[in-house]
Amino acid sequence: MSDQSYSAASPGTSKRLRSTAWTRYLFVLPVILFLLVFIIFPIVYNLILSFQNVTVYNFKGHHAFAGLASYIKTFKDPVFYTALGNSVLFTVLSLVFQFSIGFALALFFNRSFPGRGLMRSLMLLAWMLPVVITASVFQWMLNGDYGVVNYILQSLGIIHEPHSWLSENGTALLSTIVANIWVGIPFNMIILLSGLQGLPEQLYEAAKLDGAGKMLQFRHITLPLMRPTILILLMLGIINTFKVFDMIFIMTAGGPVNSSNVLPIYAYQLSFTKFQFSQGASVSMIMFAILTVLAVIYLRMSSKEEAA
Repeated sequence: MSDQSYSAASPGTSKRLRSTAWTRYLFVLPVILFLLVFIIFPIVYNLILSFQNVTVYNFKGHHAFAGLASYIKTFKDPVFYTALGNSVLFTVLSLVFQFSIGFALALFFNRSFPGRGLMRSLMLLAWMLPVVITASVFQWMLNGDYGVVNYILQSLGIIHEPHSWLSENGTALLSTIVANIWVGIPFNMIILLSGLQGLPEQLYEAAKLDGAGKMLQFRHITLPLMRPTILILLMLGIINTFKVFDMIFIMTAGGPVNSSNVLPIYAYQLSFTKFQFSQGASVSMIMFAILTVLAVIYLRMSSKEEAA
């Protein structure tokens, strides 16, 4: 009797299991489609494009396989190395000041004092504003004719004549770095502050009983416990800063004379100004390779951190 009931129930049970499995696949299907259409397909198409010779003259025609010709042409172009150096300098200086100032502000706001919530909300305005607005404001402030920066510096006697900060080779890239630092400080602050608020107070109380001062507590408790948060923040910062396009494009468009040109703008210029689509695709793939290597290094460091 039990065998008959089991055999009768088995088809219904297996049918329900198959229905549950298909339901799970349906929930995952939108994510898979999004990844295929907006991430995997553009990367694969860009990779194929970088191995062809596609220009404005043969864009709709047959695209012959060109091998590494686009990559060789890119590596022979001195503008590429200028853009690469500017990208590295832009990323390093932005991260150093964003992280250090953000960490200092996180430590400051981790204390309890009147008006802390209001001040913290005001700090987030820089991060919440659209990049177009921020870049336009800095472009106005640093203008050589009517910029407020020149007015303030001249009033204080620091400079004696106005400077065209965005039109001079020595200050164009530095000006975009300052603007990017201002945008990134609130994000660093809020991430580090959330990490600080999750640290156990018992460790600090025990350290006080042992006679440890603020610096020793910071060095032996705060920094070691904050290391996973710091690694994640720096990795996200490297990826987001290395591919910054809109801020620099609005403020300087890579000029003057490529002094503020970075790899994203260099790829844009090749593809949509000079219409050398394959070479522009090769620059994009070089950027993708650099960021992939950094991501792999971060994952290995994270795995070692978890193992330890």
